[in-house]
Amino acid sequence: MRSETLTELLSRNRPQYLNDLQLPGDLRVAVLAPHPDDFDAIGITLRYFRDRGNRIDVAVLTSGASGVENGFGGALTPAAKALVREDEQRASCRFFGLPEDWLTFLRLTEDEEGHPEESTANIERVGSYLLAKLPELVFMPHGNDSNPGHQRTYATFARVAREEGLAVLALLNRDPKTIAMRHDLCMVFNAEAAAWKGELLRFHQSQHQRNLNTRRHGFDERILSVNRRIAEELGRNGAYAEAFEFEGFGPPEGKA
Repeated sequence: MRSETLTELLSRNRPQYLNDLQLPGDLRVAVLAPHPDDFDAIGITLRYFRDRGNRIDVAVLTSGASGVENGFGGALTPAAKALVREDEQRASCRFFGLPEDWLTFLRLTEDEEGHPEESTANIERVGSYLLAKLPELVFMPHGNDSNPGHQRTYATFARVAREEGLAVLALLNRDPKTIAMRHDLCMVFNAEAAAWKGELLRFHQSQHQRNLNTRRHGFDERILSVNRRIAEELGRNGAYAEAFEFEGFGPPEGKA
């Protein structure tokens, strides 16, 4: 991350609003998505960067197969369920307008619950990805979250960033399972943008149907209800907002 931009962001009053910031037009942006669909949960913010011409590299860490109901789309095995979720992610990214070669499935090894294992091999795989892309902004779910996949994604990223001395700003987003976080940076959006985001989210049909079956509302409503609550907390009733806490990382003192 260019030091002047990092300093500017961290020194301002919070929350800041993304549209008010003067960010460099050539920032390298990456997304570490623990599961297929974590990219889409912050789709409005990512669309902002897309529209500015920023490259957005997306790494999906795990298959998310455990989130597919048995028999959905004819999928009965973990491998078949993983294919369902990867196909959904590819479809949503095409709708979003993400070039195919900007999307990578890391396919980390998973534990019995489908969460990424805390293994040396997984850490090295994430590290290799980050070192190849050298992003200046990295988006991911907040680590203070009840989902172990979200917790481990943040922990792995933070370890790699510190050990490799990466100069990067992490933007940690609020989602339905976030326990607590600061609202440092927010992206407010209107009903028209929310309708677009709902369509993006519904490409994850396995998750949409599972939410309808278990919660009696769709995946789109699950995410957008959080966005409505954030906007209300910001005093923007009738609007929606995505919220992020940021954390800066940099090279150790004396290391360029």
